[in-house]
Amino acid sequence: MAHERSAGLDADAFFTLAKPCRFELSVKGSRFIGHAASANGKEIAEKLTASIAGQYRDATHCCYAYRIGLGDRSLFRTHDAGEPSGTAGKPILQAIDRRRLCDVVCIVVRYFGGRKLGTGGLARAYGECAGKTLDQGERVEQYLMQTIRLRYGYEWTGRVMSVIRQYAGKIETGDFQAVTEMGVRVRKSKAMAFRGALADATSGKITVLADGPSDASNGSRNGQGNVHPKKG
Repeated sequence: MAHERSAGLDADAFFTLAKPCRFELSVKGSRFIGHAASANGKEIAEKLTASIAGQYRDATHCCYAYRIGLGDRSLFRTHDAGEPSGTAGKPILQAIDRRRLCDVVCIVVRYFGGRKLGTGGLARAYGECAGKTLDQGERVEQYLMQTIRLRYGYEWTGRVMSVIRQYAGKIETGDFQAVTEMGVRVRKSKAMAFRGALADATSGKITVLADGPSDASNGSRNGQGNVHPKKG
């Protein structure tokens, strides 16, 4: 059974996986094989689950969960793949959320070993395998970013650039003429303060044309992200 809906997370900072990871667990004869990877879109997550399912065509069950996006754009999905409802996809998602991971998909494949585990035993096994799979990977910190389009007189360029540097903004586009237009990406949580600082620096002579859509970006200023090593 699959479940899908939007869910909110408050902060604009989150962690995702730096690279794919794998873990295998044996419980009362059943083999649980976990795979996890980053996925910054629903389509990518679904392709990854289909790819893993294709690799384990002879498995008894191929269950998964993913969390995509942050805040009011967050989406999750769980899939029990024939296991009793709530015993597989839900504990996998809980393992993701306990680690404050986002843009992540985790798949747990099960080969039945001849002994039934019961609903509680299944939930514990899927949750444990998912958690240990996720713990194999390095985490990279990311932020939800907002693109802000600006227009201002060229004479204010120095002050505008100073504010952009202060807020670790990244210039996406720019047309430096007598009247300059540019698009700048900043952390979403800093967007309002950024606009205010620009207005103060230019004595209100700057115009915010529009705010673009939000998306995720690597957290560090050099674009590489802050990598957190896997646990022990």
